[in-house]
Amino acid sequence: MTGSLPSDRRRFLAAGAAVLGGAASARLWLPDTARAAENALPDGVFSLGVASGDPLPDGVVLWTRLAPDPLNGGGMPDATVPVQWEVAEDERFRKVVRRGIALARTAYGHSVHVDVRGLRAGRTYWYRFRTGGQLSRAGRTRTAPAATSSGKNLRVALASCQNWQNGYFTPYADMLAQDPDVVVFVGDYIYESAPSATAVRRHEGTGEPYSLTQYRNRYAQYRSDPDLAEMHASAPFVVTFDDHEVDNDFAGEIPQDPAKQPHDAFVSRLTAAYQAYYEHMPVRATAVPNGPHIRMHRRLEFGRLVRLNVLDTRQFRSDQATSQAGAQDPKLTMLGAQQKRWLLDGLHGSPARWNLIASQIMMAETDLQIGEGKLWFYDAWDGYQAERNVLLDEFKSVRNPVVLSGDRHLTMISDLKEDYAKADSAVVGAEFVGTSISSNGDQDHAAFHKEWDPRMPDNPHWKVIDAHRGYHLFDIRRDRIDAQVRVVDTVLQPKSAPSTLATLRVDAGRPGVKLV
Repeated sequence: MTGSLPSDRRRFLAAGAAVLGGAASARLWLPDTARAAENALPDGVFSLGVASGDPLPDGVVLWTRLAPDPLNGGGMPDATVPVQWEVAEDERFRKVVRRGIALARTAYGHSVHVDVRGLRAGRTYWYRFRTGGQLSRAGRTRTAPAATSSGKNLRVALASCQNWQNGYFTPYADMLAQDPDVVVFVGDYIYESAPSATAVRRHEGTGEPYSLTQYRNRYAQYRSDPDLAEMHASAPFVVTFDDHEVDNDFAGEIPQDPAKQPHDAFVSRLTAAYQAYYEHMPVRATAVPNGPHIRMHRRLEFGRLVRLNVLDTRQFRSDQATSQAGAQDPKLTMLGAQQKRWLLDGLHGSPARWNLIASQIMMAETDLQIGEGKLWFYDAWDGYQAERNVLLDEFKSVRNPVVLSGDRHLTMISDLKEDYAKADSAVVGAEFVGTSISSNGDQDHAAFHKEWDPRMPDNPHWKVIDAHRGYHLFDIRRDRIDAQVRVVDTVLQPKSAPSTLATLRVDAGRPGVKLV
């Protein structure tokens, strides 16, 4: 995944993620302009909070962004600002184990990405930032288990689809109480839709975001949700994007509405959207965008218990099909040749007990046609059936594959079948399509089941379908995965009541998922 040293070095410096040996000695390297900028900062530079992500056995990414006026471009002076950071083994910071200075640069929205190394595996740490006499809140994070660790348990939360205008992000309050080791977020962190006068919470701005400043403002608004901010400050996130971080249902460099967005204009929009995404996510410098391109597919290891393969199902895909015949075209690709080979190599060469795949969109079939015939969503894996079927065939020789998905705004938990065209096809894995944090708001559950239950006989691989808002929680052990569908009663108010809608289990060595 890493390139040559010069390339990595350039990306490292461009991101402003300099990690220096000690705060005191590091100050000697600061130019006078940087010190002056630090001394003249407005109040409230840490308004967007703190976060961590992509844990390794010896390190983790720490994030913040200086933004005293977050909904108006940030409000920072046009200067590089030094930001001190420190990591401690205790929440009172009496035993600091790492510290240094990172440079918050204008070109990256004064975001800070510190790739801390030299930590101990499987440990909880606390971190914070300081600049211009201002101190951030403290965050808590956790490193991954040691590479050789068999691991007793890993608690993972799966989240996606948080539309500000559809409701409050209250499922995160329950997630916080469940104390996951890591949160996997599989897309639609923001929505690019224009403000709505009838929304539960109105988007900032006057229309859809197209420029870098507009995307920055939209991310800043989402980051202001208190439950999301608390969750970011309490556990590391592993993130990837779907379509709404840019434009609904886009494919590669093709927008949803090419007649309204010429190619050059959409490339500019991609460039702005990807940069704003990087600026607001706790990811490494390998994800620094190169114009309208960003590297997001990557692999994380949690000892010998879990290998997590994070996909990018947007940048490399062919344009969506518009017919059943088109969906079965073998030339269509969701992943692109290089990412597909990377995924298969990682699955077949994995030493892990469980091989998780974070896919933004649903892999199992959704047959919308009641009775004879098939009707599919072409934006999901159903629209790329030849490539999907190749992957499912490969799953037969992969140890315990489990797919974690989002996008659908529904809970849809399924067996993965080798061939959905054959009723007696072998089960080769399991998929958990997490419901949304807030997207679609509070749905009419009776109406939902009236519409969807008649489709169950045509989709016998479905184990649970539901339209509550919430997230999925997994306790992963060597012999099984215990899964909970955690839901809330409403997202139309800033407080909600959580509950467990369903519990499921995946047994090691037995493909598929079953209700408990």
